[in-house]
Amino acid sequence: MPEKILVVDDEDIIRESLSYVLKNEGYIVEEATNGKEAYDKVVSNFYDLVITDIEMPQMKGIELLERISALTNQTLVMMITAYGSLDTAIKALRFGASDYILKPIEFDELLIKINRLLEIKKLVTENQLLRKEIQRNFDFSQLVGKSPLMQRIFEMIKIVADTESTVLITGNSGTGKELVARAIHFNSKRKNKPFLAVNCGAISENLIESELFGHKRGAFTGAFADKEGYLKAADGGTLFLDEISEMPLQLQVKLLRVIQEKECTPVGTTYSIPINVRFLASTNRNLEQEIKDGKFREDLYYRLNVIEINIPSLKDRKDDIPFLVDHFINKYRVEMRRKVKGIDNVALNALLNYDWKGEVRELENVIERAVIFAKDELIGVRDLPIYLQSTKDFIIPDKAGSLDDFIKKVEKEYIFKALENNNNDKEKVAKLLDLGLSTLYRKIKEYGLEG
Repeated sequence: MPEKILVVDDEDIIRESLSYVLKNEGYIVEEATNGKEAYDKVVSNFYDLVITDIEMPQMKGIELLERISALTNQTLVMMITAYGSLDTAIKALRFGASDYILKPIEFDELLIKINRLLEIKKLVTENQLLRKEIQRNFDFSQLVGKSPLMQRIFEMIKIVADTESTVLITGNSGTGKELVARAIHFNSKRKNKPFLAVNCGAISENLIESELFGHKRGAFTGAFADKEGYLKAADGGTLFLDEISEMPLQLQVKLLRVIQEKECTPVGTTYSIPINVRFLASTNRNLEQEIKDGKFREDLYYRLNVIEINIPSLKDRKDDIPFLVDHFINKYRVEMRRKVKGIDNVALNALLNYDWKGEVRELENVIERAVIFAKDELIGVRDLPIYLQSTKDFIIPDKAGSLDDFIKKVEKEYIFKALENNNNDKEKVAKLLDLGLSTLYRKIKEYGLEG
């Protein structure tokens, strides 16, 4: 939709000339003959840009600017001024004007300025919408659960989000520790500043120091240019150290100093730079045991563990599974434009009876797969992975089938679970099942269990 511009000037020829030029450029243009008339229009209509003269009867341009600024920050204001009133135009910039144009007006210059201002406005608006979308994606709506355990987690997030304390988030892999960290950040005073997540186990030991602290050119082989580390990049915001237990011991000492002193020293330098960062960390290991084993520093543990939030395992909050399933179905049916609306009771029962070793992440992957393969509006057992197609409760199939088909289905499931539980070691599985190795290979091929 074309941008809407209000032209304000008591001189008819200037006002009408501006309107004519702007309309020819495709803008929607309205006019006002003085500041008061212009303000009344701004109160009742939205304009992307107001172009106004400074010297006008009833209400001068500066007063109009001040009133518009107090009313909305979504409307840009450009001032028109004579060369002799340049000081007034500069004053207007201090009061919030976006730009000014000198009389006599050069229309080419004016159009260039207008185009630049509206492009900047568009980028700012998109950035604001993106920030809102990010906040929406990582607020409590992504942390699904009605169980008392999860309600307690939500309460803790609300309390700690308003503080500057370091938080240690513990729990099994796949429970959603990063989602909790993001929820803390996006509900804190730092929400408009960066949130950076660093997986301490995903960066090689010889690079993690320069990744965190940054480095100077020539600090080591391959350092061809200065590099800003995560600590500096997250300045003003939050740094989430995922799987902190994987951090090398020698770097743990330096991290402890950073947290305490609020400054860091880039690799290859002798000076420190101040940082303003809130630290959140996570681990799926028992750090107290890691301390006993000499793999984690006790002083760093206590510095990080000011507040601990433990994410419960899915097996301890199975009441949340129906809510999680509904959440993931809605997520993926929108993303994939599928007609799936829900899940039938037999399939849901299979999910409730399963021991989710991969936690919520595994459940999400299962639902994503089911949404892809579902042929009906409700996900059925046939849409689930094979290892979920039998439940702990014996279920008589709705449609009659041969006994031979049923036996083959059970045999397929049995072989699959044996392979899964023994890391696909076929020789070991053949002995466990009292089968010849060649027979096992034949059945694996017959049932499509390769890989």
